[in-house]
Amino acid sequence: MKIKTRILLLLTVIFLSFIFLFSGFIYYASASYSFQDFYKRLEIRAATTAKIHLENEQDINAIREVRQSYLEELPREEIQILPTPSADSLFFKSRVLGVPVRFLTDLKAQGSANHRKQNIFYSGIRYRTAGKDYFVIVSAENYYYTHHIRYLRNLLISALIISMVVILLISFWISRKIVEPLQDITTRVRDISSENLNLRLKTSSKNDELSTLANTFNDMLDRLEAAFETQKNFVSNASHELNTPLTSIIGEADVVLSKPRQPHEYQEALTAILEEAEKLNKKTQALLFLAQTGYNGKVVKFDKVRMDQLILDVKETVDKIYPSNRVALDFSFLPENPEKLKVKGNEQLLHLALSNVIMNACKYSNNDTVRVSLGASAQQIVIVVKDLGIGIPEDEIKYIYDPYFRASNTKSFEGYGIGLPITRNVVKMHDGEIQVRSVLNQGVTVEIKLPIGNYTL
Repeated sequence: MKIKTRILLLLTVIFLSFIFLFSGFIYYASASYSFQDFYKRLEIRAATTAKIHLENEQDINAIREVRQSYLEELPREEIQILPTPSADSLFFKSRVLGVPVRFLTDLKAQGSANHRKQNIFYSGIRYRTAGKDYFVIVSAENYYYTHHIRYLRNLLISALIISMVVILLISFWISRKIVEPLQDITTRVRDISSENLNLRLKTSSKNDELSTLANTFNDMLDRLEAAFETQKNFVSNASHELNTPLTSIIGEADVVLSKPRQPHEYQEALTAILEEAEKLNKKTQALLFLAQTGYNGKVVKFDKVRMDQLILDVKETVDKIYPSNRVALDFSFLPENPEKLKVKGNEQLLHLALSNVIMNACKYSNNDTVRVSLGASAQQIVIVVKDLGIGIPEDEIKYIYDPYFRASNTKSFEGYGIGLPITRNVVKMHDGEIQVRSVLNQGVTVEIKLPIGNYTL
């Protein structure tokens, strides 16, 4: 069953149930009131009749005139006055009067009683005068119940039928309004494919569930578009990076084998081929290592790693590769407790990640000053690497984690575009965060946050 139909049925059932209950309450309350009111009228007539027929006072004529003027005769009205019967004769009197024995018993015991037989209502009082007891019983047809209540019942049924039609129309309109945005979303989603991932769902300023759904779906499309773009860039960059040395190797071999050569020419050709093969080997190994660091970190052995000592070891490594570097270590923010400098991690992977960041900073700043700062909070260790190099173009910074991607202003620098992707994977394996900020021609700032270690290893 479609949601639209379900909403229509649900609203119809809810509204109709409410109207049924409300109409039933009105009908029951009106009928009950008509009963009580009519019994009261009959009781007044019984008391008036008793005074007229059983009293000898002077104002009897006045009471009679009031009754004749203001108490009109009711349909099928009957008045019976009889001496209070004895207990033994109650059954006989009830048969004569056509009322149950209980009615007479209550009348004798309580002084008043009411009884209903279909639409004939009975009201009786026990009246005492001149030392004698009498039963005064008045019966009549309840005109209000037979006519007014019936009219009310017909009116409620008519109103119910009209309400049902109105409710169906309103429920249909409401269900359509509720489902319409979902249908728009469905139609829009059908138009989105891998060829046009740039399309997005329409969002509104309303903070409702549909807006949240549309925003969530748009966020998913953003991630998918980024993933597709990353894949496309990876294929493009990887094919270029791997194809270049292969082309050089094949071309060099074709040239050498095209005709007989001198021994030194073969040696030069083999040397060039070896250099290109070594480049290809390094790129392939980097690609494999990048894939390995993308696995679940639980397969890697973790231990306690003290980050200040690790940075000093990385500095020694950088000094060997870039002897003229100007890396400045800033340990002024170290905590007093040395335990807050320890993380749960793999020392070799963390060493590789920090080495990539610091060596990139040295390379792309032409060995200008690179500041490496280390600090710690209650929950995190923060490492900041800041250089004064060429920076990254603003429109290209979103691709820095794509394998083999290199910014457009790095063509004069040697590299493979693998360092930052590996660093990010290593940081993620350690449940950390990495942020890269850059201003073109003013440098790059890399901030790495790692959680302070839980040493239950």
